[in-house]
Amino acid sequence: MRLGLRSVVLAFALLPVAAQAMTVEAFLAKADALKAKGLFAVGSSDITLLRQEIMTASDAYRARLAADAAAGRKPTSCPPPKGTAKIGSNDILAEFKALPPAKRNISVQTAFSAMMERRYPCK
Repeated sequence: MRLGLRSVVLAFALLPVAAQAMTVEAFLAKADALKAKGLFAVGSSDITLLRQEIMTASDAYRARLAADAAAGRKPTSCPPPKGTAKIGSNDILAEFKALPPAKRNISVQTAFSAMMERRYPCK
């Protein structure tokens, strides 16, 4: 019994931390810390982490749109095809920083979806 419990505890301990949703607040804190480093930020693993977080949010957003379309539901937004939207890191940071501090505890995925819905409403 004790061995089984240890195995379960060990399995949960080995789960990647990235599986937890990053909040906008944490995202902005990391982005601000990178900005403060200036050119020294180039080698930071946080750059890759933030890029991956946005890519994950983008992929989840597009997957949700595809699932809605497959189910015959009206889309929440109508973005251009993947890779053609003109959204840079400064745009994303500005959108996230526009959120009141009390609202920054939402996930990056939620904030990204809301940004896309505002930028690309269906006509």
